[in-house]
Amino acid sequence: MVLTFEIAAFLILFVVGLVLFATEYFSADVTALGLMLALVVLGLLEPEAAFAGFGSETVMMLLGLLILADMLIQTGFVDIVGRRLLRFVGKSSARLQGIILVAPAIMSAFLSNTASVAFFLPIVLGLANRTKISVSKLLMPMAFAAILAGPTTLIGTATNVIISGLMQEYGLAPLGVFELTPVGLPILIVGLIYMATIGKRLIPERTAGMDDDQDLSKNLYFTEIRIPTASNMVGKTIESSGLIHAMQLGMLFLQRDDDTLNPRAETVLEADDILLVEGTREDILRLQNEAAIEISGQIRELDAYMQDGSGRIAEVVILPGSTLVGRTVKGLGLRSRYQLQILAVNQAGEIRHSRIGRLTLNIGDILLIKLPQNSLRALEQERMFRILDILENKPINQRKVTLASLIFAGSLSLAVLGILPIAVAVLLGAFVAFVTRIIRPDEVYRNIQWKMLILVASMLAFGQAMLATGTADFLAQLITLLPGTDSPIWMLTVFYVLVVLLTQPMSAHAAVAVVVPIAIQTAVTLGFNPRAFAAMIAVAASASVITPLAPACLLIYGAGRYKFADFLRVGGLLTILIYLVAIILVPQVWPL
Repeated sequence: MVLTFEIAAFLILFVVGLVLFATEYFSADVTALGLMLALVVLGLLEPEAAFAGFGSETVMMLLGLLILADMLIQTGFVDIVGRRLLRFVGKSSARLQGIILVAPAIMSAFLSNTASVAFFLPIVLGLANRTKISVSKLLMPMAFAAILAGPTTLIGTATNVIISGLMQEYGLAPLGVFELTPVGLPILIVGLIYMATIGKRLIPERTAGMDDDQDLSKNLYFTEIRIPTASNMVGKTIESSGLIHAMQLGMLFLQRDDDTLNPRAETVLEADDILLVEGTREDILRLQNEAAIEISGQIRELDAYMQDGSGRIAEVVILPGSTLVGRTVKGLGLRSRYQLQILAVNQAGEIRHSRIGRLTLNIGDILLIKLPQNSLRALEQERMFRILDILENKPINQRKVTLASLIFAGSLSLAVLGILPIAVAVLLGAFVAFVTRIIRPDEVYRNIQWKMLILVASMLAFGQAMLATGTADFLAQLITLLPGTDSPIWMLTVFYVLVVLLTQPMSAHAAVAVVVPIAIQTAVTLGFNPRAFAAMIAVAASASVITPLAPACLLIYGAGRYKFADFLRVGGLLTILIYLVAIILVPQVWPL
């Protein structure tokens, strides 16, 4: 066990990568790309080997799956499923609580859990209002069900595909489409039972602090208002102005020139004062008709759209992959491009005391926006956000829906039956979808998560370098010095815990790319079955439910008004249950 220059250099990059992934100083794809380039510059990996990941079977498989998933959404197949679910649920609370566990899980077994949650989020919000059930009691079970379905199939989550690709680099056969099912399905069933019984009792009822008989319009938003020079509020105290009692607004802070003040009841208002205020959706909308104040950055051009009926006010949630994520309201240029005005923002109750124009938007933020109808639909089609509304009866081409379902089922069948490798099967399905013109390539390419493909391809190179430099063997030998390494059960436990911990500060994709090479090499060194270790890591990567940092959890964080501790309380026990099921079944399916 010799520490060479190559191993030392790689370990330094390894630590730097962990820090960057955890802090998200750069986005995960940028960090991964930088690590790959550093490997080439330092001579740890030849350019051909480093760039091979971009043309690997793993990346091509992901590309095909992303195209097929987008095909199902664009053609309306997913919408049809949603409508049928709505008819089935009706106003039955029992059916609703059952369907939000089963339906997202079924969808997530074949599409990403993030796409599943994004699809069901507006449906659940609307049905919660109809059945008078607290939204917080519904959204977390929905998200957890979608996440737990990940290890039921190879295509249930991108992390499984990455693990399969890394296994091939180490001379192992890739995972079969349903190879993980004997373990993943029992875990899903146990998880659903837990969420339907113990889990739902641990979830607090937290719908904006309101009673259950009040609707979602009572969620609290915050926005900026300005006191114009001619306002009759100039010279009055905040208490006598009517802002608090008549308009029912909460005062958060006051910006006067370059000073930030703490607004008090006796504070005297001056011309051009900017107040950050909090109120319900209805309270915020009423402000537009108040002559004495104006919502900061009001767009007068919108008045014509609203008067002729072509304008819309809508609540929308920001999705993962949206161009809004990480951007400031001011820097987006939405006003000039789409005549869009952000009236107010809901960030899960976390108010940032800064001007709204400088507010950085995040996944799961709920916006109250005002814009022309055509712009609303255009922005939703560009995946900037999802409208929080019950699905509308949009016209659907039944021929395209039928073709899309046949292409998806056919591609999956070719892979399951072993007629074609799964990468070839899904790309063939994508090709058929293009030539039959049920989807347009330019629209699909605009929706593809290119960041994820770059991340995966770059981290495959990182895993290859870990093998080429001898670092995987070096770390595996260090692990063999730990007590208890003669027990495969104990070693599986160590890697399960390691992956669960790593997937909290960094993406699951990055975590498995880092851990799988070490786990496989450790298993080989100790004489254990490396396939069992890879399967255990796949399960652990799908157990990211103890914090709201997974994209699927971030989507529901604001809408359910959850707190960080809610996930730890509900997800902590669930993570232990997942481990217990996995540690029993994994050695049975893949003998150690």
